[in-house]
Amino acid sequence: MERIVDIASEGRHLRVLRGFLIVEEGGGAEVGRVPLDDVHAVIVHAHGVTWSANLVAALAERGSPVVFCAANHSPVAVTLPLVGNHAQNARMRAQWAASKPLAKQLWRRIVMAKIGMQASLLGAQGVAGGAGLAAMATRVRSGDEGNLEAQAARRYWPLLMGSDFRRDREAEGANSLLNYGYAIMRATVARAVVAAGLHPTMGIGHANRGNALALADDLIEPFRPLVDGLVARMALAGEPMLLDPATKRRFARLIAFDLTVDGQASPVSQAAIRLAQSLARAFETGRPTLSIFQPPTPLQWSRLGEKLTEEEV
Repeated sequence: MERIVDIASEGRHLRVLRGFLIVEEGGGAEVGRVPLDDVHAVIVHAHGVTWSANLVAALAERGSPVVFCAANHSPVAVTLPLVGNHAQNARMRAQWAASKPLAKQLWRRIVMAKIGMQASLLGAQGVAGGAGLAAMATRVRSGDEGNLEAQAARRYWPLLMGSDFRRDREAEGANSLLNYGYAIMRATVARAVVAAGLHPTMGIGHANRGNALALADDLIEPFRPLVDGLVARMALAGEPMLLDPATKRRFARLIAFDLTVDGQASPVSQAAIRLAQSLARAFETGRPTLSIFQPPTPLQWSRLGEKLTEEEV
């Protein structure tokens, strides 16, 4: 079972022992352990956390990233393995040599999928504006020349979260929850990108020279509404917008949420792998074909991020 390990307490020390990730207090007392093979990603929020080089190497061997977050819960650094696939050299060469028209067509499909997911989420909540976004998705052109992604976002957030909501990475409340959920998705997609033998810095839509995870930030786009849906569900239920341990576990469970890819049910973690692998094939073949999951049905959306049972809490 894949698990997100969240380190939020000050002064923790992380090390490896006999196949386990060990978490210790400052005095050396063990407070938890997780089998290394079960670790999907480690997310570090707290200050004063230390770790052994052996642990980072052991996680890298398994393709498990360590994500370091700022105070606003947005990731600022990620560790990733140097070798992720037996065909890595050839795939990176194909990625580097990909033509601009191919990259633009691939980005068009990513943006269409993201807007389609946003429309699906709004529709599942009974918001009338979802139909407008669905129509907008069909009008995305190569490279998203009309910047429909941004136009959709301006409509989407007020419809989803209310007219007073503003997406602000530095704000508390719902925004901090979004940051945390996106950090989990970013780690999941970055892991899939490296496993597919691709270089995470060379994006197809994001081109910021300072972004070491540009490709991961490209492929995360269709997954973002899953995080949005959980935050919106909490807001509609009047739940506190607090990033407590129970809430973190609800976000961590998103990687196991089932999506439909090519007619088969796949958890988010596997859907990310299939998307990244299809992108690698697109670079190699020159054909802009991607294995992108279908938007969830209203029933599936209703099951997203269900509250934890007393046993899970």
